[in-house]
Amino acid sequence: MNQKSKRSISLLLSLSLMLILLLSACGKSGSESGGDSNTGGNQDQVTIKYYNWDNDAQSASTDAMLEEFMKENPNIKVEHVVLVPGDSVEMLKKLDFLISSGEAVDVVQLPSLSDVLLRASRGALTPLNEFYEKNNLVPEDEYYVNPKIDGKYYGMQYTKSINYVMLNKDALDEAGLPVPTYGWTWDDFREYAKKLTKGEGVDKQYGTYFHTWELYMNAPAQTVMKDPFLYSDGTTILADPTYKYFFQLRKDMEETDKSAKPYADVLAAKLNYRTEFFNEEAAMILTGNWTIPDAGNQEQYPHQFKTAFAPVPLPPQGAEPKEYEGGKYFTSGNQLAIGTTSKHKEAAFQLMRYMTTADSPARTEFSGWKKANNDAILDRLIAGKEEWYDVESLKNAVAGSDIQFLDASPVMTTASSELTKIINDGFSKFMLSNSPIDEVQKWMVDEATKIINEKGIIK
Repeated sequence: MNQKSKRSISLLLSLSLMLILLLSACGKSGSESGGDSNTGGNQDQVTIKYYNWDNDAQSASTDAMLEEFMKENPNIKVEHVVLVPGDSVEMLKKLDFLISSGEAVDVVQLPSLSDVLLRASRGALTPLNEFYEKNNLVPEDEYYVNPKIDGKYYGMQYTKSINYVMLNKDALDEAGLPVPTYGWTWDDFREYAKKLTKGEGVDKQYGTYFHTWELYMNAPAQTVMKDPFLYSDGTTILADPTYKYFFQLRKDMEETDKSAKPYADVLAAKLNYRTEFFNEEAAMILTGNWTIPDAGNQEQYPHQFKTAFAPVPLPPQGAEPKEYEGGKYFTSGNQLAIGTTSKHKEAAFQLMRYMTTADSPARTEFSGWKKANNDAILDRLIAGKEEWYDVESLKNAVAGSDIQFLDASPVMTTASSELTKIINDGFSKFMLSNSPIDEVQKWMVDEATKIINEKGIIK
């Protein structure tokens, strides 16, 4: 073979090799840029999971918001995982099992601040500081409650809880009573209950109903203090003067005024606080914003009266709690957090910010974001059912100009369940065993102090 032929063959082989390499490179590039139908044409698309305990109605709202998020962020696909529908307690048990088994937990909705702190203290959650800093965000400027341990933030407030008093407007009108406004006291509440009580026996309408939760055992401690368990110095609030005042108020309303159903009867009958109000067994009840839709829900709670709303009563002069801030209210709510096992923490943080800040028509709960338009949420909650609401009083109770909220407490405890039991036991001692209030309160303080010393506090 001559030299010219060799050069021709060599050139042909070189060209063939270049063509093969070029085609191969093009094929590889096409695959990476979205050849997989699951990537939506975006090479950076990731899939993350969003865990919670939604019931059917809540799930529809969550799914709608997640769809909105994915439309705005096509590089992130979100799978909604309902661990235990409608049951946050069982959901937490299942979540803890997943975490311990190494399951990748991207974003999880947790019921409360203490649930965040407990898991953060175990190393199960990711600190959010670097994400806040990258996005030039100051948590305290964004959210009412910010779970924090040693200067590290672990939760992002998703919902905001607001307590208020629901009142039977027809009963108020019959008694000639105006709808209470911000600044009324628990002494005023007692007087209203007296005047709203009528009838006897099975036909009796009590002025009010107190359920079995600790909210009803010392409402001031639960509604106008930064933390329902600790003072800012880390000592127990069970020593607070509001305990003596409210415990005695409860007993006087039951035994002297006969304006509240006896605690013993409430425990024995396992009553439902919603039906007590809507069945006109009680003319008013302390509750929270999760009950707003109930007043218009004639299918589940049929009734003939309009519901009015009032802000939570404040402690009267001389019964104010220690560290009282002049009528600001405590608020809490569900929190969103990132698991330490998440492989896509940036995407998880992006989802959390959307879920907490988006003014979505699918949102059905008040947002924990300070800049949220909660009036729009309120309008959606009562849309088409306005006839059953005293709308002006509702708006004043949840978003009136006087309604202000406390900042987060500088100290917190993970022993909330143990301290709650002490409150329940102490209240039962006083109400059912007629133990002296000073003796009961000393027992409560001693027991709570032991628990706090054992568990420690979080700063």
